[in-house]
Amino acid sequence: MALIQLRVEQYEKKFMIRGVDFAMALIQVNQAMPQTDKQICIPPELPELLKQFTKDAIRTQPQDLIQWGADYFGAMSRGEIPPVRERSERVALSNWAELTPELLKILHSRVGGRLIIHAEELAQMWKVLNLPTDLFNSVMNVGRFAEEIEWLKFLALACSSLGVTIAKTLKIVCEVLSSDHDGGPPRIPFSTFQFLYTYIAEVDGEISASHVSRMLNYIEQEVIGPDGLIKVNDFTQNPRVRLE
Repeated sequence: MALIQLRVEQYEKKFMIRGVDFAMALIQVNQAMPQTDKQICIPPELPELLKQFTKDAIRTQPQDLIQWGADYFGAMSRGEIPPVRERSERVALSNWAELTPELLKILHSRVGGRLIIHAEELAQMWKVLNLPTDLFNSVMNVGRFAEEIEWLKFLALACSSLGVTIAKTLKIVCEVLSSDHDGGPPRIPFSTFQFLYTYIAEVDGEISASHVSRMLNYIEQEVIGPDGLIKVNDFTQNPRVRLE
């Protein structure tokens, strides 16, 4: 893995230099052109722009460079973050062929705490991570999402494609949403769990609202501590908690 990383960085450096050389070549050509009334002027920000674009393209390794370039500059023109793959994701992603909790966690971090996200922006994030388009479309259809998407609902349905049962789906959601880094069990606010469990049960259509209400009341009164957080073990290893 270290050798792969080293080679990627070498290629990145090589192409970054080429990007700078290309920008410098434009300046040299401009300087060498005959002095006329219509002399071509190169914008001063162009060399740095080309350098950054080349660097980001090498990091992301898009399958369709032209389309990615259009998305890249389109995002910049709107003041949004361009669809650039993070350095830490670059090598590992080549081994990911399907959706994983790790990829969902990356996607969640990119949403950046927003409750609502536009479908076009989320689709672009999904594409940058090389996730299956048909799965994205399936989640959109099941959730009946339109232009504006409730992120937690979309995340819950995406996790359901990995979890066979509701309990396993909620376990994956907790792992994605948990911000604990101390090695302890994943945990999230009970209010978030309540929202997700209720929504997943509604979509499932086979669990009565009364059963969902009983389980949530029991968990809130008998399981949740003063911190208001629920751990994965609270609903996966407690015999009295039957989510389905």
